Amino acid sequence: MMKSKADEEDYWNSSKFKAFTFDDEDDEFSRLKESKRAVNSIRCLVEEDDDEEEVEKVSWSGEPVGSISWSVSETAASNQKTDREPAFPKINTDTVTISKSHSGYSLSSLFKALSDSSVRLYAPELRKPKSEYKDYVSDWSPEETVQRMQQGKVVSLERFRSLQDKLLLLDYAVTAHDGNVITAVLIYLKRTLSKEVLFRELESRQTALRHLIHYLTETRDQRLLLELFRALGRMEDVALLQYKEHLSIADENKRRDFLKSCLSLPFSPEDSSHVQDHYTLLERQIIIETTDRQAERGGKVEVFQKFPRKASILNMPLITTLYYCCFYHYNESEGTFSGPLNIRQTFKISEKQYFVTALAARAKLKSWSDVDALFTSRNWLGFTRKKSPLSFQRVVDILQKNSAPTQVLQDYVALVDDAELRISLAQKYKCHDIVINTYRDLKDRQQLIGYRGKVERGSTEEKKIEELLNNTQIRWKN
Repeated sequence: MMKSKADEEDYWNSSKFKAFTFDDEDDEFSRLKESKRAVNSIRCLVEEDDDEEEVEKVSWSGEPVGSISWSVSETAASNQKTDREPAFPKINTDTVTISKSHSGYSLSSLFKALSDSSVRLYAPELRKPKSEYKDYVSDWSPEETVQRMQQGKVVSLERFRSLQDKLLLLDYAVTAHDGNVITAVLIYLKRTLSKEVLFRELESRQTALRHLIHYLTETRDQRLLLELFRALGRMEDVALLQYKEHLSIADENKRRDFLKSCLSLPFSPEDSSHVQDHYTLLERQIIIETTDRQAERGGKVEVFQKFPRKASILNMPLITTLYYCCFYHYNESEGTFSGPLNIRQTFKISEKQYFVTALAARAKLKSWSDVDALFTSRNWLGFTRKKSPLSFQRVVDILQKNSAPTQVLQDYVALVDDAELRISLAQKYKCHDIVINTYRDLKDRQQLIGYRGKVERGSTEEKKIEELLNNTQIRWKN
């Protein structure tokens, strides 16, 4: 059935579909403007003073306060805070999803999200009963407090304000024999008591005093430690503590001057001699170092050219200094500062210590004539013999570590008194003549025959063994 022209015009004018025009404002932009006007109308209602100058408020994120996106952000932020603030209602927005196309364009989408039935509201959590805070607020006695500290529980020492309570707390800590508890109590007393009172009370509590000294030493509180020693009248400890300050002085001349100033401190007789030796040694080292540095740069001293110095002698121990002088200045006279004999006499080094150091230094240089001279001694008849303050076994070990040749080792292996040890060392270092002569002296034919199989065929050692075995004048024991 055909429609009339008037009906067609009515249809097109009454239809919900409209043709596109450039002047059409019923689009997303127009809806956004409507939402903005709605928000602005709400803000006008809550403003108290209409005459006040309008200032746009902006949140930390840069979004205008009161905008739709700001409202959604604030809602999400308040939900995250509920874990830390249990007294406020907790809104779970995990199930609330606001589509991107609606979240920033209209109030209806926001109100719909907040009124969604899936949103769960939690009642505020009630404050814990006072009994559960007993560990923190109860009126514990000093003994109970110490027991709880031993158990690792949280306690507050601030409630112990009187001197009597503080000393009781310290006494119970000492009785418990727990160093950590004693130290914790001492730290509290150090903070809350005057130094005079603390030092006076600790004088009669030696265990606690030792813990405080150890604590101050570990924390390097030198100032308070000095005051403590002075208050207790421990002047030797004061002197030693001041003497240790030389370790922080890098310049050798300033360190020497500081050590010189320490000589007047009230040390014990034994400590006083050590400090005097320390000062004298450093003074001697500065002189030797200056001289040797110039000689090394000059290139005229042979020993410095063959064996260049690897380190400075400054601040080295006494034995290291002696070794250095035996290495580079062995033949100098006793009157020179760098002469080994002068070092030995000045610092009263024992014969055995000097012998070991000189032997190691000369063996390192492969100066075997100097090594031999160390052992040579003369009696009143003029006869010479080898004598050593060390066992010859140790002498052989020192020479072997410095790669001494077999001929040199053999001379000292032969001086070992015990026959079995002498044979063992001779076999270890291949000193065949020592083994053969020892078996000959023991008249042990069987051992000599057995050892014949260990030497090279046709060698001098094998011929020597054959001569001994064929010698009818030796009365063998087997």
